[in-house]
Formats: sequence, C-alpha cells, structure tokens
Amino acid sequence: DQWPLSQEKLAHVWELVEEQLHAGHIKPSTSPWNTPIFTIPKKSGKGRLLHDLRAVNAVMQDMGPLQPGLPLPTMIPAGWALLVIDLKDCFFTIPLHPEDSKKFAFTVPSINRAEPAKRYQWVVLPQGMKNSPTMCQLFVAWALAPFREAHPELLVYHYRDDILVAGAQLPATLITTLQKQLELSGLKMAPEKVQKNTPWKYLGMTITEAAVVPQKLEIRSQVQTLNDVQKLLGDIQWVRPLCGITNDELAPLMSLLKG
Repeated sequence: DQWPLSQEKLAHVWELVEEQLHAGHIKPSTSPWNTPIFTIPKKSGKGRLLHDLRAVNAVMQDMGPLQPGLPLPTMIPAGWALLVIDLKDCFFTIPLHPEDSKKFAFTVPSINRAEPAKRYQWVVLPQGMKNSPTMCQLFVAWALAPFREAHPELLVYHYRDDILVAGAQLPATLITTLQKQLELSGLKMAPEKVQKNTPWKYLGMTITEAAVVPQKLEIRSQVQTLNDVQKLLGDIQWVRPLCGITNDELAPLMSLLKG
C-alpha cells in the first residue's frame, strides 16, 4: 500500500506524475500490482519521483552484472583523439514489454480524498528495478553494435549510459553518424555532456593527452557514522579500478552498511 503523504508532498507527487504521464513514461493502469512511491529533493530544488520496488525485486530473478568492472581508459593509445558522450535519460528511452509493464504499478491518492485514487504503470525501464542497469547495458550494446562493426579502427567503450570513442583520427562527421545510429533505437545524446576536447571526464577519470588520473583523489578515512561509511565506500569506488581492489577486500566495509 501507498505510505501516508502530507498534503504538500502529495501535491508535489501529482506534479511529478503529470510530468511522467506527459512524457509518455507511465500510463493509467488497472493492474493488481501496487507498490509505494515517494519523492526526494534534487540539487536543482526540483523533486524526483521514486518507486519503491523492493517487493517486486524480491520475486524477480537476478540477471547479475554483465561487466565485472569499468573499462580502463589507460588502454587507449597515447595521442589518440577522444569523444565522450552521455545518453539522456537512458532508462526512460527503453520500452518495457507490455506483459511486464503491469508489474510496475503504483497508486496516487487524491488530495483530501476528493476523488478515488488513480493507478499508473511504467511503460519504460523503471529506476529502482534491480535488473534495469543490466537491461540498459544490453540495450545500449545492441544499439551500438552496427556502429562498432562499421568502424573497426575505433575503440568504443560503453558502460551503461556513458560512451567513449577513441581513434587515431576522428572525422568531424563521426558524432553525427553516432547520434543517428543511436536514435534508430530511440536513444538520445545529452548535448550539454558531449566532450570533444581535453580534458575528458569519463567514469570517474580525468583524461588528458599526457595522463589518466582519478577525478577524486581525497579519501576521508574518519568513520563514525553510517553516512561516513557510505561516503568512504563512494570515495573508494573512484580509485578502485586503478588499485585493483577486490570485493573480498571491501567486504569488511560492506558489512558496516548494515548499521
């Protein structure tokens, strides 16, 4: 069942639901499935709609990760040109199968019970579903496959919605070619995040013509609260690919997340 929401929060939820409905990410539903929603604030001051899918995840088979780690930009030959792009709202451009869509339903009560509650279901890949990252990987890899085959001379790194293209030379028309190929599958570039010149930022690394260094070099080691543990693990993730830190080595810290 939906958790109780204050009138102010409920009004905000309705605003966000209307946005998702207008964007075509959800549709009205009569599904018997129903799990709670809530909102969290974003840095921009605007809220974000989140769907608590723990109950759905509990009965879903885990697909597991497809990539054991991040691609290392240190493998790119020195002096090569780079193009780094982010995909815009990647999950929301990947459609769900109609039979699966009904499992991702939620209910929004009316303000002051003025009318019956309304139920909606996601028609695109929902955030919070445990297999969404893996399905995103599969979908983007499928969308990129023709581009990879057409350009065997290039290195194409892809992790979720982050794509890096490297080559001895990158023609000016390459970005348009890549954009058109991605759009055939409904994927869109985020124009404000296209990087054509040094320094490039990719998966926590800053890449220049002379070096590759982690974007975050400072690690806070004073751990007193659960939030401190979360921040420390986040810091370690930035340098983990370079240091070769294993899951077994992180296990003692992971156990602290249980509180």
